[in-house]
Amino acid sequence: MTTNNSRIQGNTDTRVILKKGEGRMLKAGGAWVFDNEIDRIEGSFENGDIINVRDFDGYDMGFGFINTASRITVRMLSRRGAEITGDFIKERVRAAWEYRKKTVDTASCRVIFGEADFLPGLVVDKFEDVLVVESLALGIDRLKPVILDSLTEILKEDGITVRGIYERSDAPVRKKEGMELFKGFIGEPFDTEVEIIENGVHFLVDVKDGQKTGFFLDQKYNRRAVRDLCKGGRVLDCFTHTGSFALNAFYAGAREVIGVDVSETAVEQAEKNARLNGFPLLEEKLQGRSQGESSDRHIQFICRDVLELLPELEAAGERFDTVILDPPAFTKSREATKKAVKGYRDINMRGLRLVKNGGYFATCSCSHFMTEELFKKTIQEAARAAHKRLRQVEFRTQSPDHPILWSADESYYLKFFIFQAVDER
Repeated sequence: MTTNNSRIQGNTDTRVILKKGEGRMLKAGGAWVFDNEIDRIEGSFENGDIINVRDFDGYDMGFGFINTASRITVRMLSRRGAEITGDFIKERVRAAWEYRKKTVDTASCRVIFGEADFLPGLVVDKFEDVLVVESLALGIDRLKPVILDSLTEILKEDGITVRGIYERSDAPVRKKEGMELFKGFIGEPFDTEVEIIENGVHFLVDVKDGQKTGFFLDQKYNRRAVRDLCKGGRVLDCFTHTGSFALNAFYAGAREVIGVDVSETAVEQAEKNARLNGFPLLEEKLQGRSQGESSDRHIQFICRDVLELLPELEAAGERFDTVILDPPAFTKSREATKKAVKGYRDINMRGLRLVKNGGYFATCSCSHFMTEELFKKTIQEAARAAHKRLRQVEFRTQSPDHPILWSADESYYLKFFIFQAVDER
């Protein structure tokens, strides 16, 4: 693709005029204009077009793409009159890639993270030589070919030839944009099981049928952070998915690791990943096996509902040197937060009760609506109920390839704590 300085799509003479006193989020550096902030639209357009945004007094706010089917009516691409051209898009993509080269291991990483990379509504993950794309907004969907062509060219400049691209735009949130769900190849088909190496551990990533884009890259350095705490110990990894924390713990020298997930498919993939690394799997079930029966190092994966299993383990007197909780988001809306708080409190209380005196506890929330302060308060309540005192080892967030853009609160979602848990005495 040859980029240039001609405009890309849309009628940039069309103007969205904000109401007086509105656009506070936008003026603070955010990327969204909501439907109730708009006074009027001047000119013709089709949803998905790039248009100009003006304040009530005519001040030029920049360009974005419009979709009146969505409550987020405009998502901004540029500021202060910078028009959207092919060269503009390519420079945005290049800036995203150059940032990753400075901040993370780029063998497998998130290359584009929506609003935080000033390309709203688009996620692109790189797994070795495969790209996985998630498009969540109509306007960015139209720009997708330009962005992917640019990214492919830029990666090639660094000697990386993209073997294939797969689209995972199958999240229900697309319906809020008036878009159909879609998953499939972009270009020629290829083997969608991709082997990656993270922190020295090998994983097989199913980009076609795995959860979201196939693998949770945002926890890469959090997994590395807990490894030293697992050496020589007994580790319980709850909501293990395909075994990422569990396998990191075993790689670091844990004596025994148990990973638990409710998904049979995830557990099968976790076991496959263990074999890929040559880790000894304990095939027998946890039930009926006394603690410390075998002195041999081993790893085990169990297909169970964590919320049901933890009370059983507690009743059986099981205790662990390290317990890791990496649950799915208990809330994806502000309205459901109160119910989610109870869920987080209960699961953390159950997890803490399984930690040996002086052992370690890693816990996280991946919900944007579960704020850092609210999560802290919830963990403290769980600790009191479990009769544990917590000494904070570390607080972390998402990996730097998922950058947190100040003034765009939605880009900050992962809160990750590591504690030493001490019995109340």
